Amino acid sequence: MTTIARREFIHSAVGLACAALAGPSLLAEVETGSQTIPLPDAPAALPKRDYRSKPFRMAVALGDSITVGWTATSRELCWVNRLADSVNESLLVPMNMVNSGSGGDVVSPRSAGYGQFGKPSAMERYQKHVVEHRPDLVTIAYGVNDARAGTPVGQFAEDLRKIVLDIKSKTGALIVLVSTSYMTDFERYPPFNRGSVAAFEAYNAAIRRLSEECDVLYADVFSVLGSARWTVDPEDGVHPNNLGHKLIADCVFGVLARNCSGLAEKALELRKNFKPWQDESALQTISK
Repeated sequence: MTTIARREFIHSAVGLACAALAGPSLLAEVETGSQTIPLPDAPAALPKRDYRSKPFRMAVALGDSITVGWTATSRELCWVNRLADSVNESLLVPMNMVNSGSGGDVVSPRSAGYGQFGKPSAMERYQKHVVEHRPDLVTIAYGVNDARAGTPVGQFAEDLRKIVLDIKSKTGALIVLVSTSYMTDFERYPPFNRGSVAAFEAYNAAIRRLSEECDVLYADVFSVLGSARWTVDPEDGVHPNNLGHKLIADCVFGVLARNCSGLAEKALELRKNFKPWQDESALQTISK
């Protein structure tokens, strides 16, 4: 086949269909002037990693006041409860969720601001408030208070790493590290008035790197909130409102759903005997 004929064939409907069946080599060509330059085959995609194929049975959320659910207008509307609802909607047997959030909490006794509001820290309480529950799923959401109090990001990451690795070693749980949440008022509430958006971004970069080092999942809720002021409680400027809590829950659930086949349990079971329910007859009839 000549170069011109080959090019015409590739761009035809039949050619595209044949190329798709033949593999990437036929499609992997670009045209430069009158020349057709073959490109190397695309590397084969790696199989998707499945972090957990079994359903979750016990979850613990460790964190600060945002984990507690401050400024959500009811317990049911805080992100931890919303997350549990989404997980349980995907399971045949509901998972238990323990909310171990504590207002004003920081990651360790070394943290700035620990003396006034951050006691006991995550480092001091994770054994009792997480490990003793024997969870198979743990969310850890820290950094907001540490960043706002001026704790060096390297020190924060070092302390968080110890907590993550010890929980992982003692429980075998799947861990999700949750980024800092978006907020609008960094000036009130001393000693937690030394933060900034730039500090949060530095913390989130450190949390993401830590998730990769410790081989755990990462939920970037800061990006999901998208600097939208209307997702933050207007009275205190720190905590998410009901909309913000929903976005956080959806973000964390999305990370779990994309990485844990155990969350397909109910969908797969229902698919075995379901009856089609769609009715498109009205859309398929157009009156003249």
